[in-house]
Amino acid sequence: MKILTFDIEEWFHILDNESTENSQNWSDFEVRIHQNMDRIFKILDDHKVSATFFCLGWIAKNYPQIVKEIHSMGYEVATHSHMHKLAYKMTQKEYEEDLKYSIYQLEDITGEKVVSYRAPGFSVKKDNLWVFESLHKFGIENDCSIFPANRSHGGIPGFEEDKPCKISYDGIILKEFPINTATILGKRIIFSGGGYFRLFPYWLIKKESQKQNYVMTYFHPRDFDQEQPMIDDLGLFRKFKSYYGLSKCESKLRNWLQDFDFIDLKTAQERIDWKNSKTVFVH
Repeated sequence: MKILTFDIEEWFHILDNESTENSQNWSDFEVRIHQNMDRIFKILDDHKVSATFFCLGWIAKNYPQIVKEIHSMGYEVATHSHMHKLAYKMTQKEYEEDLKYSIYQLEDITGEKVVSYRAPGFSVKKDNLWVFESLHKFGIENDCSIFPANRSHGGIPGFEEDKPCKISYDGIILKEFPINTATILGKRIIFSGGGYFRLFPYWLIKKESQKQNYVMTYFHPRDFDQEQPMIDDLGLFRKFKSYYGLSKCESKLRNWLQDFDFIDLKTAQERIDWKNSKTVFVH
């Protein structure tokens, strides 16, 4: 199965950067979320495909019409936190306040329970596994936060499962949909979302997609916005990572949607035989 998801945040929600991490600066940046969401909606409509939208509570609070549109079109609404903070940079109490507020904002708009979550930056590490306890506490059933490869923001040592599984932590069990990996030149790499998707040529993405039964995607509105401003204080590597391939990303996604069948997370979790799926214990 190939699962289509979008992390709904503004173009300036860039992690690990002083000017964009500080929420007091966010009002200084141009608003581009509306036009970027319209582009995504058109792509989905053109290809008659559904998707799951991991929305920031901040987006729901400031632009509730966006969440209303997502929901009214029949797409699944999930949470991507409230303030787009790395989970491991918060205490568990701070994390739970952020999570709770995001869920409240989204449920207040849609009238439906939020059951799926993805951490900003896939920021679940060995030091903050209590995240799973907090997710369970607030009714989250499906987590999409594990990155089973080397990553600066997250990654759990020893967790190498890159297909849907059950994750067990301190007696709590959640359904886990990790990012999938490909092995190229002996290294496990990611190709199915964000800067990785923009970096690799489509022939490679198609080749790896043909090999794998499970693909978990993650796109952002900014991934398709080649006219977005440049953040001045980003380092050279970060500028490359954030801006490379923007002009070709939409056409690559359209080719992908044409060549393969994609479903949303809700449909995927309904199709899986969870009783017989693997359980991964983390501690």
